[in-house]
Amino acid sequence: MLIDSHAHLDSDRYAGELPEILARATAAGIGGILAIGIGEGPAEMAQALGICRQYNGQPGMPQLWASAGIYPHNTHEATEADYARLSELLAEPEVIACGEIGLDYYHTGSPHPVQQEGFCRQMGIATVRKRPILIHCRPAENDNRCWDDCLGLMEKYWAPTGLGGILHCFSGEWEHAERALAMGFLISFAGHVTYPKSQMLREIATRLPLESIVVETDAPFLAPIPNRGQRNEPGWVALTAAAVAAERGMDAAEFAVATTKNFSRLFQVTPNVGD
Repeated sequence: MLIDSHAHLDSDRYAGELPEILARATAAGIGGILAIGIGEGPAEMAQALGICRQYNGQPGMPQLWASAGIYPHNTHEATEADYARLSELLAEPEVIACGEIGLDYYHTGSPHPVQQEGFCRQMGIATVRKRPILIHCRPAENDNRCWDDCLGLMEKYWAPTGLGGILHCFSGEWEHAERALAMGFLISFAGHVTYPKSQMLREIATRLPLESIVVETDAPFLAPIPNRGQRNEPGWVALTAAAVAAERGMDAAEFAVATTKNFSRLFQVTPNVGD
C-alpha cells in the first residue's frame, strides 16, 4: 500500500464528499494520508486534526495523521495567539508534523522578511515539540533566491535539530535536493512530475536514493496524468507513484513499500498498511 504524504482534506472542494473520497483512496491501495493543517489561514490550523479524529477508526477508511502550520502567504496575519495555538496543536499525538511552512516568492502579499521571520519562529516551535517540518518553497520565475533563502535558514536553524522533514511538492534543481538530503530530508513528488514539461524532475527522481523519496497528491491540486485538470484526490497518488517507479525501472509494488517505509521512519509511525 501507499501513503499520500500531503493532502488538503479540509478543502472546500471536498465539502460533503469526504467519506466517499477516503473510501476511494482505500480502494486504490492508500493506507494512510497526512492531512495538512494550514486551512485558509491561522484560524483554521486545527481543521485537519478534526478530520483525523472524525474518520480514524471507521471501517474502510485509510489511517489519517495531521500537520499544523502557518502558510508563508499567511505569516503577515499571524498573532501571538496563533503561534501559541500552533505549539498546542503540535503537542497532540495525531499531529505528526509542522507545516507546510517555508517561503513563497512567486505570489505577492506577504513581505519576504515577514515570511522569513514566521518561518524561523515556526522552526523554533517545531524544535521544542520535536516534530519534523513540511517545506513549501516556491521561487519567482527564473529566480532561485527563494531556494537560497529557504535552504539557508534551514541549514542554520533546522539542520542542528536532526529532526528532518519533507520537501513538499518538490520543484527545485538537483543542488537543492542535495542540500536537503544532507539535512535528513525526504523529497516528495506530486502529480506534476507526470507532466510532459517535468523531465528535469523525473531525472532527479531517478538520481535520488530510494530511501529519500515519498509521494503525495497535494490534493485537491496538481492531479497527475491522465487526470490533469481535474480535482485531485488521495487515491490518485497511486498514479504518481507508478510514474516515478517506472522512471526508476522499478516494480510499482516495490516502490510503494519503500516510500511507505520512508514515511514511517521519518515520523515514527506504524501505519496499518501491507508490504
